Amino acid sequence: MSAPADDLDLIGRRTAQRTSVVRALIDHGGFIGARALHDVLKVRGARVGLNTVYRTLAALVDAGRADVVRDRGGERLFRHRPSPEHQHYLLCRACGLSTPVDSAAVETWAEHVACTSGFAQVEHTVELTGLCPQCRTP
Repeated sequence: MSAPADDLDLIGRRTAQRTSVVRALIDHGGFIGARALHDVLKVRGARVGLNTVYRTLAALVDAGRADVVRDRGGERLFRHRPSPEHQHYLLCRACGLSTPVDSAAVETWAEHVACTSGFAQVEHTVELTGLCPQCRTP
């Protein structure tokens, strides 16, 4: 897992607040909303404003160091991306468990669409949701 310093080098000025946000996101391990991450930071005693959390998360996404999905209510959830490689996840709608999935077919399809359409710098979002084995069992 990368250290916060690696990510901070990619998103601009190093500050204690940004370091706290990145460390909390890494420590969380799964997807989490900005407000929930802010709550984690408050419990830790970090003095970080909610706007700083949002800005830091957005910068991490732009730098390719965080993945983002939307929950059923439309809230954006963030997960630290330990490597710059794009990843897709299967997300449990009940408990929020996220599992990386093999998405080679999706990546191949996206590249094919880009090539055949003449588009450049094509980006895509694929969100897979379901119920994990624990939540599926009555």
